Amino acid sequence: MLKEGRIYPAVIDSYASGGEGVARIEGMAVFVKGALRGERADVFIEHIGHSAAWGHIEKLTEPSLTRIQPDCPYYGSCGGCQFRHMAYEEELGAKRQRVEDALRRIGGADLPVSVIHGAKNTYRYRNKVQFPVSNSAVGYYQGRTHKVVDISDCLLQPELDTVCRTAVKEWMGRSHVSAYDEGTGKGLVRHLFLRTNSAGEVLCCVVVNGTSLPHEDELVTALRTAAPTLAGVVLSVNTRKTNVILGNEYRTLWGRDWLEETLCGHIFRLSAPSFFQVNREQTEVLYRRALEFAALTGTETVVELYCGIGAISLTLSEQAKQVIGVEVVPQAVADARENAKRNGLEGRARFECGDAGGLAAQLAAEGIRPDVVVVDPPRKGLASEVVDTIARMAPNRIVYVSCDPATLARDIKRFAPMGYEPVKAEAVDLFPRTAHVETIVLLQRGNS
Repeated sequence: MLKEGRIYPAVIDSYASGGEGVARIEGMAVFVKGALRGERADVFIEHIGHSAAWGHIEKLTEPSLTRIQPDCPYYGSCGGCQFRHMAYEEELGAKRQRVEDALRRIGGADLPVSVIHGAKNTYRYRNKVQFPVSNSAVGYYQGRTHKVVDISDCLLQPELDTVCRTAVKEWMGRSHVSAYDEGTGKGLVRHLFLRTNSAGEVLCCVVVNGTSLPHEDELVTALRTAAPTLAGVVLSVNTRKTNVILGNEYRTLWGRDWLEETLCGHIFRLSAPSFFQVNREQTEVLYRRALEFAALTGTETVVELYCGIGAISLTLSEQAKQVIGVEVVPQAVADARENAKRNGLEGRARFECGDAGGLAAQLAAEGIRPDVVVVDPPRKGLASEVVDTIARMAPNRIVYVSCDPATLARDIKRFAPMGYEPVKAEAVDLFPRTAHVETIVLLQRGNS
């Protein structure tokens, strides 16, 4: 029987969803941090749960040929990356396995992931960075904690973000500006939020536990000096005791409060709270694959639920007769309508504000029967009533874009008794060197 505090020889045979290696020791699955598939190691058992155990490598006896030296000095202390100790091809294999395992074990679908689209660039691809601020640290959270690791640079973020982060930290020190304390609710600066675009501009948003900052002009000067391509500096007011990063009130300290970005040939205007995928190049791959899965001929009506600022909807509108986007966030809907107008697509893309389930039911009541429904829900997936409503609308095809293979698989299982069968799956690596992966699945109506 497995015991905590003991060391056991093990062979790593697969990966867990968080990127840990998985071994079976005395009949129990053991998640081993930092272990690679195919390795032999002596594993120290840290904790034993009801159905699994957790451990770390005490001694690596047979390392994998895909093991590499991590290229980041913060790897292991920062929780941002999980795969910097393995070759990129092995990482893609781990992510592909994760999706297929979820589809089979949770969704009951023996559906292979036909391809995983790897990134050409695995460095400095993030166009949005959120630095938590604590005491004298401006960086990222340590894995599975809210302890902020003070990180001077990150290989996932643009160097432009690095200079802005340094400028803000040094300004806080000079001006004696306090950092927010989650435990007490005291202190001023909570987060530094940075958004960059492919034109090399940066929008800086400082999230504060108050309505103003001391020495605001000095902050603007410091940022303008550090980053000549600075587009604007915005203050976000968040006085709630919450883990939500951005507040609901914004004030522009200098410049403008938005950036423009081009995606799939369309121009989008992005403010601090706008949702936009963090990896532009891979997002173009993802959305083009969604368009391919939709198999549009120019005669179809398409409904997209959880449309955000309309990025997928506008891509689909290139080949559809009509696209109706549904989103619950009013500002996102306003942005989507403006984006449609900006790109000359108002006549082909319509956007409605409301809950996905309620608005889908409303569209059905209007007699709108979509040929294709596209969904790109948050990590929690679809609510059961949304699944029911989509099925009642009876589209021929459902294109499901997901950032969580587990909830995707759960929802695929929900669609099965309603006559929808998953027929194709692909993965897209939007987040190289981390455990996250995007998936696209095509569901076909059985009698279509």
